[in-house]
This record gives sequence, structure tokens and C-alpha cells, in this order.
Amino acid sequence: MIKTIEIRGGRGKRGEPESVAAVRLAMGQVASVVGPTGSGKTTLINDFEIFADGSTPTGRVVLVDGEPAGDDLRDDPASHPIALITQHTNFLSDLPVLEFLHTHARVRGGSGFGLDAVTNEVLAFANELTGEPIEPGWRMTELSGGQTRALLIADAVVIGNAPIILLDEIENAGIHRMRALELLRRYEKIFVFVTHDPYIALLSDVRIVMSGGAMAKLLTTSDPERRLAHRLRAVDESLLALRERIRLGESLEESHLEVA
Repeated sequence: MIKTIEIRGGRGKRGEPESVAAVRLAMGQVASVVGPTGSGKTTLINDFEIFADGSTPTGRVVLVDGEPAGDDLRDDPASHPIALITQHTNFLSDLPVLEFLHTHARVRGGSGFGLDAVTNEVLAFANELTGEPIEPGWRMTELSGGQTRALLIADAVVIGNAPIILLDEIENAGIHRMRALELLRRYEKIFVFVTHDPYIALLSDVRIVMSGGAMAKLLTTSDPERRLAHRLRAVDESLLALRERIRLGESLEESHLEVA
């Protein structure tokens, strides 16, 4: 059972040592990776995902429970403890959703999974994240981008049971991010979000700030920032309500933008 993952700093795009020497995350923690476009956010999570050993262009090293990852974690898909959900993930399989989930559950758990129970949990989880519910008889290639990401997140958490989940800009994928944070925190895992969203960033335990391809700062979320996040939630919920009214073809009034 993995308890911690640590990434030790390497160098930025200009070859200078990273200001942050190391980031260590324990099971149950949530981290956000923030920074402008081109600052190296995606490269950082890719280093996490492949268990960088100093041989990547960044020179970073990833440790699991204080040790380099073994070949089983690095090379065996069945043992790989990290799930990476990107913005651009699409399904190639044309299986119905239910059959896809049953197949994955049998591969992962054999007879150890109650197929109906685990499938119901995945679908319920996914449908909490996406605005348009996923039907079990729909084919995988028929799902929208948001539905695809929602199903992959739920599948990785419940069936894949990956202890470390990396999520790349889910706010751009039609995911209900506030609900996602609430649901994901129920599971004892390490979550790393690449995000531009202030709500996600301020409800994370730590923020890794990227600049010039390097880890420039490591910030711990303060109590005032958490209080600010709750105020942001009220604003966001007001905007979501406006968006839903527009989708339903309703007229809008100024009072609809009032925030409690």
C-alpha cells in the first residue's frame, strides 16, 4: 500500500535548478499545479505518471515511499498505481458502457468484484460529475467529452482503485468540479489537479506554482484562502444557474445574478 509519493526538483527550461527542491504528498492529500500556459504544468504531471528517474529532460526524480519505483510499478500496467485523466482522452472502444465497465471489473478484480454493485457505483459517481446522465446502454463512442472524463474518473477511482490520480484541467471538460472535489475527498487517495480554476486551487492542500518549466513555489493553503474558496463557490453556483437557464431557453433577469 503506497503511503507517499515525492517528486524531487530538477531543472527548468533554461537549465537552472528548480526553486522547489521536493514536493512530498501523503495519501489523502490534494495538490494543485498552477501557472500560465507553457509554464510546464503538463510536463510535471507526466514526470509523476512515468516515475521519472532523472532521465527525462527535466532531470526530476519520483520516489514512492521514499524509494525509486520498481520495475513492477513502472512497467506493469496491472500494477501501475497512477491514473492520468487528460482533457483530450477519447474512447476507441465501441462497447456499451455497461459491458465496458463489467469487462474492466473482471480484469481488475476477477470474482472479487460484485459486477452490478461496482458498476452502479461507477455510474452513480460519474453522473454526479456530468450534467447529462450516462445511460448504461449507450456506446462509449457516443459519450460527450464531459461524460467521457466523468466516466474515466469514476472508473479509475472505483474499479481501477488507483491510489494516485492525476487530473489535467477538468474544469475545461464539462465536469462539475465542485462536486468532483467533494466526491473525490471521500476516497483516501492522492489527487493532483492541473488547473487554472481558483476554486480547485484554494481547496487543495498545497499549490505547486510553475514558471519557465520549473517548480517555482510550493504554497500551503491558508485558512483565509479556504474561506475565500467558499465565497467563490457561491459565485460559481450563481453562474451555473445562469448557464442552466440559458440551456433551457429561459429568459434572464438581473436578479438571477445575485449571490448569497
